[in-house]
Amino acid sequence: MGYLDEQFCQIEDLQDEASPNFTEEVVSLFFKNSTRLMTNIEQAIIGASRMKNECTSFRNSCGDENAEGCMRSFQNLKREHGVLRQKLESYFQLLRQAGPAVTATRPRGM
Repeated sequence: MGYLDEQFCQIEDLQDEASPNFTEEVVSLFFKNSTRLMTNIEQAIIGASRMKNECTSFRNSCGDENAEGCMRSFQNLKREHGVLRQKLESYFQLLRQAGPAVTATRPRGM
């Protein structure tokens, strides 16, 4: 299975004497945008994991009737919620900038 598909060939077909580096510019732009998207996805996943951990801590503190632990966990949960929201907003902003062709897809078998 190759890395390049028909879309790459179509991009190459758009290159001409007036824009001899067109394909290279498109590929460079792709890597620039995709690297930023992957970084944002990674940060959002980490944020979601941290938020999940705080939810678990909050639930455990409440189950133990630990009022101090509940308050501490709830404050941490609010902080992680804000961080996660910011990371996801950045991710969606990058998606809008990249255009409709770039979207997150779920791997098969999930």
